[in-house]
Amino acid sequence: MLISLHKQATTTPKIRAAIQASREPAWVVAERYGISEQTVWKWRGRDDVHDRSHTPHGLQTTLAPAQEAVAVALRKALLLPLDDLIAVVREFLNPQVSRSGLDR
Repeated sequence: MLISLHKQATTTPKIRAAIQASREPAWVVAERYGISEQTVWKWRGRDDVHDRSHTPHGLQTTLAPAQEAVAVALRKALLLPLDDLIAVVREFLNPQVSRSGLDR
């Protein structure tokens, strides 16, 4: 079976399963595998032995959902180009909104 690990991984799924199954103190397990105690605690706290995604799970936005709905309604009703819409949204809804964030 082909295992895909990130470049900085200090453990494999087999070692992670052994960590999860072990009832020895974290420092003993850490010394055995040459890893930190924090790594032992991390893998003991998880249900699986696979790496998790490092990509964001949600977009960071400056608009609240209600503000976003208003911006979408304005775009559809007024048929404003993006540059004009950004001016309106910054003036009346949220001065922190970015052009790329509004385009999404």
